[in-house]
Amino acid sequence: MPQLASYPHLGVEDYLASEDGGEVRHEYIDGQLYAMTGASDRHGLITLNIATYLRPLLRGTPCQLFANDMKVRLKISQQDIFYYPDLLLSCDPTDRETYYRSKPCLLVGVLSDSTARLDSREKRFAYQTLPSLREYLLVSQTHREVQIFRRQDEWAPEIHQAGQVRLDCLGFELPLDVIYEDVAGL
Repeated sequence: MPQLASYPHLGVEDYLASEDGGEVRHEYIDGQLYAMTGASDRHGLITLNIATYLRPLLRGTPCQLFANDMKVRLKISQQDIFYYPDLLLSCDPTDRETYYRSKPCLLVGVLSDSTARLDSREKRFAYQTLPSLREYLLVSQTHREVQIFRRQDEWAPEIHQAGQVRLDCLGFELPLDVIYEDVAGL
């Protein structure tokens, strides 16, 4: 779970400036910073596997895919929030801020013991407030399981342990064998 950093309340512009080139990434919730923890090898492989599979399929489209370092910006109850999803896909050509996106159609979180609760509850509910978001994908790194939450299904979870996951945002199928390629024991 991200840890509260010992910084005073920061405005959005100061936060964005502090993240540019910083050694430690922070998520931001209404002026408070939360330091991000490092990722495991499984986490990195899963994220890279998905990004590598999707990237060639996006060529020639208005879609942009980011892994790990692009923030998503939310505004909930007059609070500014910035999270770092593991993968962020924005297909809206007007969504082109330098350090964040605010109109993603797909967000992906790779679950770890320290982030699973935050990703599957707090962030999931926060992400659902984004009008552009069509799907939120949660990928386990401890066993072969992918959960997808879709707006069109009223955010009910759909669980996959084999086969493929349909990504409506892109009109593609994402095979679990691709997601877990080279991940030992899965």
